[in-house]
Amino acid sequence: MEIRFYLDPDTRLPHIDQHNVTEEEVRDVLYKPLEEIRGARNSVIALGQTRAGRCLKVIYVPDIDRDSIFVITAYDLSPRQLRALRRRLRRRNKR
Repeated sequence: MEIRFYLDPDTRLPHIDQHNVTEEEVRDVLYKPLEEIRGARNSVIALGQTRAGRCLKVIYVPDIDRDSIFVITAYDLSPRQLRALRRRLRRRNKR
């Protein structure tokens, strides 16, 4: 599956660079997300961990026609978001 990234019009670099996230880290999260949530306007929010252990939120839009996804942005989870994710995962694993 092809992964495309939103390019900032001013810098012509992937928007994720502004959040100090690499394309490889995004691929790590998308390969094995801990949780995926429906977002606004057909977007998907993937929460997951990189191989280095960094917890990220990746927002993307699936492109069904091209068998690809378009990554809009990605950034670190806040401490509060990370606690909530861990709580949800613990509850899910108890079932």
